[in-house]
Parts: sequence; structure tokens; C-alpha cells
Amino acid sequence: MKTLCILCHPNRNSLSAHLADHTVTYLRERGHDVTLRDLYGEGYAPCLSEDEQARYNTGPHVDDADLQGVEALVLIFPTWWSGMPAMLKGWVDRSFLPSIAFDVDAGALHPRLTQLQEVLVITTLGGPAWVDRLVMRRPLYRVLKWGLLKPCAPKARFTMLSLYGAETVTEPRLSSFKTRITRQINRWSRP
Repeated sequence: MKTLCILCHPNRNSLSAHLADHTVTYLRERGHDVTLRDLYGEGYAPCLSEDEQARYNTGPHVDDADLQGVEALVLIFPTWWSGMPAMLKGWVDRSFLPSIAFDVDAGALHPRLTQLQEVLVITTLGGPAWVDRLVMRRPLYRVLKWGLLKPCAPKARFTMLSLYGAETVTEPRLSSFKTRITRQINRWSRP
């Protein structure tokens, strides 16, 4: 499967980077065609310029090619303040664009990412699961699934794997989480 992996963490020695390395290695071992973008590592510019914003509906766009033909999308990042890092939000703003991710007709959105089959989000959180699930009601999950993917890639299977208590994770818990990642990838229909 043509797979785009997006890593978003400022520290290349972070837990997110470790999980990205594990994920990319496993995907390649399984025969997937993987492109890894390390947004911080490449000095990604997340802000739209005035000129880019003026061309928002018409293009061309800097990140036009990122999502074209991609069958699987993997996002790997820490959850900060119940949301994605600003750098990743900038990538979303610059990649999920009209004529790339969706079309607008009479005010309605029409999906264009019909080839996208799998979306896997791998995120780390410092807090416990009960805060994210019961108190906050999984805000990031809801934004990604219903606010971003359903309008742009409604047929894509969405999975979010969250490693809670990441700041104190033990080696056995980390190993178990990495097993969850590989099991999820094994559920994909084909490499």
C-alpha cells in the first residue's frame, strides 16, 4: 500500500520518534511503499502565507502531492492540551485542500480522497485514559474522525491508538503498545 507517515515532534529522540521508527520499519518489512515526513526534522513551514491563502481554493499548493494516491495515512505525534501540535495542524491546513481532499459544490463538501483506505493515528498522552475518555470525551478523536476524515475520506477505516501515561511508560507497556501497532497494520487489506 502506498503509505504516508507523518511524524510531528520537535525531539528526534522522543517517544513519538521511537514509535515512528518502529512503525515505518514494520510497514516496510510488510512490503508497503512508505514515505516518512518528519515535519520538525525538515523544518516544515506550517503557516499559510498571504499569497497561499489567496490561492486556497484554486492552487497550486506547496503540499499538493502529499495525499495524492496515498492509500494509507499514519500520523504519529504527542497530544498536547487535548489536541495535535500546531505544526501538524499547519500540515493539515496545507494538505487537506479543495481539489485535493474535497470539492465544494453549493456549500456542500464532496470527498476526493476516495483512494484512502486506512488512517492510523498513533499518539502519546501524559495523562490517564479516564481524563481523555470520560472528562474530555476524546476531543482529538472526534475532530480527526468526524471533522477531517468523514468529509474528505469517508471510506477510510480510522483507528486511533493512544499511549496514556507516556511520561512514565515502562518497557513492558511500551512493548505491548508497539504490538498493538503491528496488529493494527496486519488488519490492513494488503501491502
